[in-house]
Amino acid sequence: MSRTGLWRTKSVEQSIADTDEPESRLRKDLSAWDLTVFGVAVVIGAGIFTLTARTAGDLTGPSVSLAFVLAAIACGLAALCYAEFASTLPVAGSAYTFSYATVGEFLAWIIGWDLVLEFAVGAAAVAKGWSVYLATVLGYAFGDGVATTFGIGGLTVDWGALLLIVALAALLILGTKLSSRFSLVITGIKVAIVLFVIVYGFFYVKAANYSPFIPPADTGSPGPSGVEQSLFSLLAGGTSSTFGIFGLLAGASLVFFAFIGFDVVATTAEEARNPQRAVPRGILGSLAIVTVLYVGVSLVVTGMVNYRQLATVGPDGVSERKTLATAFADNGVDWAANVISIGALAGLTTVVMVLMLGQTRVLFAMSRDGLLPRGLARTGPRGTPVRATLLISAMIAVAATFFSADKLEEMVNVGTLFAFILVSAGVIILRRTRPDLPRGFRAPGVPVLPILAILACLWLMLNLTVLTWLRFIAWMLLGVVVYFAYGRGHSLLGRREAAETRSQ
Repeated sequence: MSRTGLWRTKSVEQSIADTDEPESRLRKDLSAWDLTVFGVAVVIGAGIFTLTARTAGDLTGPSVSLAFVLAAIACGLAALCYAEFASTLPVAGSAYTFSYATVGEFLAWIIGWDLVLEFAVGAAAVAKGWSVYLATVLGYAFGDGVATTFGIGGLTVDWGALLLIVALAALLILGTKLSSRFSLVITGIKVAIVLFVIVYGFFYVKAANYSPFIPPADTGSPGPSGVEQSLFSLLAGGTSSTFGIFGLLAGASLVFFAFIGFDVVATTAEEARNPQRAVPRGILGSLAIVTVLYVGVSLVVTGMVNYRQLATVGPDGVSERKTLATAFADNGVDWAANVISIGALAGLTTVVMVLMLGQTRVLFAMSRDGLLPRGLARTGPRGTPVRATLLISAMIAVAATFFSADKLEEMVNVGTLFAFILVSAGVIILRRTRPDLPRGFRAPGVPVLPILAILACLWLMLNLTVLTWLRFIAWMLLGVVVYFAYGRGHSLLGRREAAETRSQ
């Protein structure tokens, strides 16, 4: 421990010691392979099945593949920092726990609050996408007209999303190892379908569809402008972020959503049998696999149809939903479009499950530290945090069942990028303050690499919309209020310091 008040830090030794408390001990069941499966399971989902086509049609054109590469570079830099931290401090909580050991309690709370945007809001957004695909698949079996929503008065109830959340909550309570096995089966199915998209779709690729690779800026389009355009575009004097360089950069910030989840591997570090080796391999391995698949899919889809056919707003101004299946349907391969819809349903299942797992572990870690009620950190007979899982599942279920998913992707992105910045800065700080700590993995090129990660994340944040920034600031201000109203006074670290002061 060092410093006091808002900036008091929790030592690495104390963080590790707290993992042995009998009432809040997590079972160590996971291998490097389990963690890689979790990473691939959560990353391959909404991004590849929904964002690819929409981003190409609305923002980037064929250069969506380049947007994926730019986002992957930023993720790769941050992933190396996560790998070092997780191998040094193998404790549940990911960026929250890392921040507590380096930049202090207040910023740790802020990042924990911020992770709600990444995991809980992300799970709700993806659950709604899952419900849409469920309606499509049910339509194949029972005919058109099957809906996964119904209205009560002026309220729309999404029963499909609710069904998914309830089922996954039960699975997570039964055990992390069981969740990993389920995830392995479903992940195998969706990776096979992604490979099918790349291989089968290749035969429908037309070189002409790649020209122009970066379409000229479309200032006359009904695309984003004002508070809906990217912050960088607004600051640089651009009138819109539809196509052109501004569109490419805005697209990179949006498809960043497709990579969200590899850091979930770090939240499960406490449950790994050999975290010093397993966690870095899980983080870096899953990121490498999904980057190759994303670039391959984006090249095939934009080669199959002209990017204008993927726009979500048609020439008549009517909004249309575009997915990977659209490219196959437009080429007359309806059966392939049906297969993709089934694959998306399977794919999104594991995305929601692992996001719920990540959010539960963050809440568990914050509760164990007293910043949230300590009762939420109690584990059940199967070594899982049952109370935390039930609370998080209820919150996600309400959001997914009753609220619209519009703009949730960007809210998730800004929260994740902020977390990446603090983790990258934390690596530099911990190298200087605790050079003696054993590190199972050492990020190369410190401090240059973490600084590049910070700059890359800041750059992507600048290319999110002004409205997203305003919502993010409002969420952070609410988090500050909650910390001073509850967390600061109930902090276990603060109480330990007070007891030490009284005994002197």
